[in-house]
Amino acid sequence: MSEDLFGVVRPDPGAAMGSLGQTTAHAPLAVRLRPRTLDEIVGQAHLLGPGSPLRRLVAGQAMSVFLWGPPGVGKTTIAAVASRGAGARFVELSAVTSGVKELRAELAQAGAELARGRATVLFIDEVHHFSKTQQHILLPAVENRLVTLIAATTENPSFAVIAPLLSRSLLLTLEALTPGDLSQLIDRGLSDPRGLRTAAGARFSLDPTARDQLVQLANGDARRVLTYLEEAAAGTEAAGGTVITGAAVEQAVDRAAVRYDAAGDEHYDVASAFIKSLRGSDVQAGLHYLARMIAAGEDPRFIARRLVILASEDIGLAAPSVLPLCVAAAQAVQLIGLPEARLNLAQAVIACATAPKSNAVITAIDAALADVRAGRGGRVPAHLRDAHYSAAAGLGHGQDYRYAHDHPHGVAAQQYLPDDLVDALYYRPTDHGHEAQLVQRLEAIDRLLGRPRAAAAFDGSEPEA
Repeated sequence: MSEDLFGVVRPDPGAAMGSLGQTTAHAPLAVRLRPRTLDEIVGQAHLLGPGSPLRRLVAGQAMSVFLWGPPGVGKTTIAAVASRGAGARFVELSAVTSGVKELRAELAQAGAELARGRATVLFIDEVHHFSKTQQHILLPAVENRLVTLIAATTENPSFAVIAPLLSRSLLLTLEALTPGDLSQLIDRGLSDPRGLRTAAGARFSLDPTARDQLVQLANGDARRVLTYLEEAAAGTEAAGGTVITGAAVEQAVDRAAVRYDAAGDEHYDVASAFIKSLRGSDVQAGLHYLARMIAAGEDPRFIARRLVILASEDIGLAAPSVLPLCVAAAQAVQLIGLPEARLNLAQAVIACATAPKSNAVITAIDAALADVRAGRGGRVPAHLRDAHYSAAAGLGHGQDYRYAHDHPHGVAAQQYLPDDLVDALYYRPTDHGHEAQLVQRLEAIDRLLGRPRAAAAFDGSEPEA
């Protein structure tokens, strides 16, 4: 028998594992209080009702599941409880450190155990780190129920897991714990026989301020709240007390971890909320998500790139000055970096949020691209073709071309689009900001070009046939 880094007693190599082994008295509080049954799990009520997949899994029904959720919500615990309830052999692999060799070896061992009548629960943590090749290796084992696969991930499986593997498994979404759930865990840490005690065996108590701080700092993470509680208790005992105060919690936690994973699903959620807040003109929300990304260590160049894109996609010519401002912010990020560049990014965020909005630019180019990809667009009209080489004149290139600067208002009436797109209308300016002025100018230009049909459509209505 041996202990791992978390104080959990592991069987000798080759011995079958039941759940996560026995826990030693000096293991971290979060390990000592790990639930032993589904009924001890705090939170996730939507997954624990009678007849739920988790209940059936623990009862021994063969199935494979993906557990998707943020850190510290019980993914590993559920896998351990499932193996114990089913009386199965439990094998845990980390997709971060395990390769194809280790995976094949465990599947071969599972086959041998199954031949002797013992099932295997294979728990793979951080499964999104497995390559497509490794995930494909799992397919036959899952399909033939060689193992009961329980795979945990903090990233959206729809993006991180191959479709064939996902389609052969149940996807269960775990939620971050509520403040009530976290408070229940705090009480368990203070009162459970496996919980906190002083060296003399006395119990700790907690003042209301400390409880509120622990709940807030934990941010839905069970492991985090118990770790903070244990550290605060150690500091309280070292000072000769048994009442954990807010000051003790502050000393235990140097800095609250920001809920944002720059490489994971939270990255995409926060970035999405950032852009949607700016598009929706909520400057306060835009600044919040900017701060959240900066505090979490996001690459400021990523933020700057998103602002430059938004300046054309969601603002465009409704406020044409915003794009150069965002480009300048991106250049400032390159020149001076954080923390000073937070000012430039904040200025760009405020400009983007408060600017009039228009998606006419992206709508225009995407409509034009759609026509090109669909094969529309014949030959360039002859009078617009290149006439600078010797044989061009004989081919009629440039003949009857009208030079714009020789005509009133600098607009020459002639056909510019190919024949099959002569009535195409891509750019439809809105009446927001500067684009309202463009509507009037484009109407005048199209009248000069002899395109009243196009000019009539600038108000957003469809022209008459």
